[in-house]
Amino acid sequence: MTLDGTCPLGHELTQALWAISRRYCEEEGGSHGPDHTDRVFQLALSLGRVLGARMDILAAAALLHDIGRRFESESKGEVCHAQKGAELAQTILADLGFAAADIEAITHCIRSHRFRSREAPQSLEAKILFDADKLDSIGAIGIGRAFLFAGKIGARLHDAEIDHSRTHAYSCEDTAYREFQVKMSRVREQMRTVPGRRLADMRHRFMEIFFDELNREIYGSDTELARRETG
Repeated sequence: MTLDGTCPLGHELTQALWAISRRYCEEEGGSHGPDHTDRVFQLALSLGRVLGARMDILAAAALLHDIGRRFESESKGEVCHAQKGAELAQTILADLGFAAADIEAITHCIRSHRFRSREAPQSLEAKILFDADKLDSIGAIGIGRAFLFAGKIGARLHDAEIDHSRTHAYSCEDTAYREFQVKMSRVREQMRTVPGRRLADMRHRFMEIFFDELNREIYGSDTELARRETG
């Protein structure tokens, strides 16, 4: 984890939360490992400084936002990791001496950061965490994470020629391209902050270029050209 010397929670408390977060996220691993938490933490703080957020709330929420992820994976989506993470964070933060009002503010950020969450982000800090987490799910990083997740659950490489609305998560059809179709392509429409939307637009354009090229190489002119060259 990269600390710039101006951590809003102070070095000792930040390291304590990071150690707790790392333990949970290492158990999950893959696309939701500690490196994801670190990127979200750094991006959330960058957005928070620009937008004038309460940085201590934002920092704690970013560090703990995915600690419930393992429980969602083990249940194959039956458990909401955002809700579970907020429940776990409630106890963690109380044990570390956080005030009750701050605990509620932090756990709201965690409960509402999920793309499919029933609770929408209301506070500025929650909106920033939502954007930072979603930005890490798109663009070049998002594509890499989508393939990493697909490989972890045993999904195939690609499945462009099927109706993704009829496919299921955590199945062999849960490919990176399915993730792009059902989630990643919609992320920029969900952004909650102005700088978040600008970054999402840039990352969205890259994803379109990438998946167009992937489809072309698998189904399009490259295949036809190879036939001609060997015919």
